[in-house]
Amino acid sequence: MFNRLIEFVKKEAVLSAAFVLAVISAFIVPPDRGYLEYIDWNTLLLLYSLMAVMAGFQQLGVFSLIGESLLSKISNTRQMLLILIFLPFVFSMLITNDVALITFVPFGLVVLHMAECEQLVIPLVVLQTIAANLGSMLTPMGNPQNLYLYAQSGMSPADFVALMLPYSLTAAVCLFVVTLFIKKKSLPSFTQSAHQAFDMKMFICYAIGFLICLLCVAKVFGAIVAAVIVSLFLAFKNRPLFKKIDYSLLGIFICFFVFIGNMGRIDVFCTFLESILAGHESAVAISLSQIISNVPAALLLSGFSRNWNALIIGTNLGGLGTLIASMASLISYKQVAVRYPKLRVKYLLCFTVGNIAMLAILVLVMLALQ
Repeated sequence: MFNRLIEFVKKEAVLSAAFVLAVISAFIVPPDRGYLEYIDWNTLLLLYSLMAVMAGFQQLGVFSLIGESLLSKISNTRQMLLILIFLPFVFSMLITNDVALITFVPFGLVVLHMAECEQLVIPLVVLQTIAANLGSMLTPMGNPQNLYLYAQSGMSPADFVALMLPYSLTAAVCLFVVTLFIKKKSLPSFTQSAHQAFDMKMFICYAIGFLICLLCVAKVFGAIVAAVIVSLFLAFKNRPLFKKIDYSLLGIFICFFVFIGNMGRIDVFCTFLESILAGHESAVAISLSQIISNVPAALLLSGFSRNWNALIIGTNLGGLGTLIASMASLISYKQVAVRYPKLRVKYLLCFTVGNIAMLAILVLVMLALQ
């Protein structure tokens, strides 16, 4: 029993740590009805639905087909990496950073495997994660904290984009330059292989599911609609796919929601924030995001300050740094941890170094613009 517990902790280190933090915080703030309000059910249901749809696409071989088509048109690893990194950077502006990562990280891993370049797993996924978090900061709909602060501030879409444009441009240049430093190698000659008959009906069903998820992101439907439709479809048409969904990722989110919610109810913590916030909104937002992630930081700090520009910049830049600075980063980590468990520690190290370096550059840009 004890050995099985140790194995579980090793396999699910982030979930275990999140659970411990949630339990410790529960001793400070005893469980009550307020706990139900901590959890962003909309995010969890949407995440569940997207994971199910992406698992369906993978099962059909959609990523392999697209990957083969891509590899047949490029000649070296640099071209491949630029495409795979800037896909989430651009699309995160429209479909949010978490949706971009759920979509393009699995695709990137499939392409690397097909290109026999799995030694690039860590740099690719680290840069894809940074790209999604930084591309999403340009638009109000790019991530949850932007949508919230944009609505609270009353600014126009043009003003919002103008505020974040210097940071997004800097991020794009940095991502491009970093990619140039990764050793350029020719890809092996690649010809598209023969495939079994493609199940177009199932593909259309999963494509409709993905479209419904995007409509939920756009607030056309509640996420419960996507979750119910996807679950019913799997129950009747593809029940084994339920086992392909990463439920531990959902558990990580729930544990962090509890921990973050409890932190916001600790008077000493809130009083301390209020005392240091005035005139230092961006710095506090960046720092606080490292502990409770940038979305809760935005919600919490907006109750103490109306300096919207500083809060928007601070919480967006605050998505860089620790693994939980942006909850979307956990999606990428889980993809690597599940497929390449031996790379978990190395990935976390490279992820942290890369994020801190990018954060330092963007903080310098922020200081220069003040």
